[in-house]
Order: sequence, then structure tokens, then C-alpha cells
Amino acid sequence: MLNYSIPYFAAALLIAFLGINRTMGFWGYFFASLMLTPVMGILLLLTSGAKPEVEKPEVEKPAEKTI
Repeated sequence: MLNYSIPYFAAALLIAFLGINRTMGFWGYFFASLMLTPVMGILLLLTSGAKPEVEKPEVEKPAEKTI
């Protein structure tokens, strides 16, 4: 039993690290790989897209007062 658990856990960690910048993130891919098997985790990773980039609003500088 232990012979299969270490590679299984390592594969789930590897998939999680590859999924950091994806839609489900590290923890999503890690738990999906643990619950659904690493093979399904890889399929999820391959079919998901990258995280959408969030545009940061520009902060306007206050106008300088001239005296």
C-alpha cells in the first residue's frame, strides 16, 4: 500500500505546481488529483485555461496646488 501512496502523492503535488497559474490554482489541482487520480488531474490541467489577468485601475495623482 505504501509503495503506491508516495508516487501518487508526488504526482498530485507535481500537477498542483503546474497548475499554480491556471484557473483552479494550486489547491484545486492538488485536491482534484488526490480525489480523482493524477491521470484525471493531468486531463483537467490540460483542458483548463490560464487565469484571467486582472487589470489594476490606475490611481490618479492629486493635482498640485499652485499658489
